[in-house]
Amino acid sequence: MKRSLILFFFIIHNCLPLKAGTDSLLQQLAATMKKSATYDAAKEKQIAALKSQLASYPPTQADAIFRLTNRIYAQYQIFNYDSAFRYAGQLVRLSNTSGNNDQQVQSRLNISFILLSAGLYKETFDSLSALRRYSIPDSLKAGYYSLWGRYYYDLAGYANDRYHSLDYDTIGHRYIDSALNWFPAGSFEHDYYTGLINYKKGFIEIAFSWFTRILQRPALSDHELALTASTLSGIYQQKGNTDESIRLLVAASEADIRSSTKETGAIFHLAELLYKKGDLKNAALCIENGIANAESYGARQRKIQASSILPLIEGERINGIEAQRNLLFRYAAIVTALVLLLALLGYIILKQNRKLKRTRQALTEANDRKQVINEELARTNAALQVVNEKMEEANKIKEEYIGYFFDIDSAFFARLDKIKQTIDQKLADRRYEDIRFFLNKIDAKKEKQDLLSSFDKIFLKLFPHFVQEVNALLRPDEQIRLKDHELLNTDLRIFALIRMGLTDTEKIAGILEYSVKTIYSYKSKMKHRSFLPSEEFEERVMQIKTL
Repeated sequence: MKRSLILFFFIIHNCLPLKAGTDSLLQQLAATMKKSATYDAAKEKQIAALKSQLASYPPTQADAIFRLTNRIYAQYQIFNYDSAFRYAGQLVRLSNTSGNNDQQVQSRLNISFILLSAGLYKETFDSLSALRRYSIPDSLKAGYYSLWGRYYYDLAGYANDRYHSLDYDTIGHRYIDSALNWFPAGSFEHDYYTGLINYKKGFIEIAFSWFTRILQRPALSDHELALTASTLSGIYQQKGNTDESIRLLVAASEADIRSSTKETGAIFHLAELLYKKGDLKNAALCIENGIANAESYGARQRKIQASSILPLIEGERINGIEAQRNLLFRYAAIVTALVLLLALLGYIILKQNRKLKRTRQALTEANDRKQVINEELARTNAALQVVNEKMEEANKIKEEYIGYFFDIDSAFFARLDKIKQTIDQKLADRRYEDIRFFLNKIDAKKEKQDLLSSFDKIFLKLFPHFVQEVNALLRPDEQIRLKDHELLNTDLRIFALIRMGLTDTEKIAGILEYSVKTIYSYKSKMKHRSFLPSEEFEERVMQIKTL
């Protein structure tokens, strides 16, 4: 879906009438808005699962509790301010209890992030300033400096004058420069903030180049797409290309809805541009959605932003209504004159109009019912398509592994029968030493290795690009280099079993003959090698497709 949007922006729109393309995108946005509750319900379900998992942890597992609480906070981070603030406070208490400096810094960065997202600038400054008494670990310096940079950029936008805004932007530049020294080269954050600082400094063409390259990435999340498209739309607006700016803001708004992002400015900017183009209907739809998001999240600065746009839109709508009302009054006078002159004809026309009105109302109700049915059918078809894809993949895996199972069993029973016959013969000949020698030739370790090698071959037959796709999720300097004789190593084999649907760590440990702790260690190290958040890495592995 994301890739098709990007191709639409940069290729297809050159071949279609501009107005028709914009109208189509706005209709698509309206349809996505109607599904907002569905996306939000899915997010709530994910959060509920995490909360249930957290409740099962004993108090002695302090580190695990902190990590899972941090995952719940991350889900609420751009979804609901009050809940995010509550879990951020729990993280602060947990880190204070443990005395772990890294956890204390992380928990206070979380507090600062949501305070800034909610538009509480003084509280954000106090929270970030309090971090100066801690030792910031290298792993959190990028987040620390970029949050300071965002704070000053937002403050500059809030001040919006020729004096203070310039000073705030200058300070923000220094912090973003520092953050870039700590973001991994080639990561989304490194490239995005490189584009952002150039944009803020007025180097529009350089910033444009960075953001367009980011949009061409094959693995952007919805949130990353929204962030990049929204920022790039500002560049197009500066260049005077309002239509392209609107297209990007529509894409950003749809991505925000799909990711249940409630703290967003894209929908407000879109409403403002649509208002300036005279599209009051869609402008009102966008501003109403934006206000609902701001109320849901608790973003104070977005409410202020809405208050500057909404009166203008409503004023234009009122003027339009007044004009229509005056026009109706004139028509009423003419109709009245005609009725006075042609009373009988007027009576007949009145009856016909009443009949026509009833017919139109019936047609409207029928169309509404048809639209609801069509939407339900579309959702059902989409759900069936997902189920069919999963069933097709499951059937592929089942067919391959049933065949593999029977092949292994056939070979195993043939060998077992041969061993039985050999031992029976040697027993009959009373050659007991030969039996011991024969049994000692059976190498259980090699048999296990052969079994794993067979698993590797059949798995790579189903997922031939598994190694490359896993490497694509890892930082360049952390990618896996297999030895000449290896198909999969232990790291890859663990996640291969997970991709096959085996999520029980104890079962994985039993298959690979490791301890459960060792399996957790392998998984944790693998996730730390990725440029993705730990909780997202495993989800991305599960999205790897079969051949």
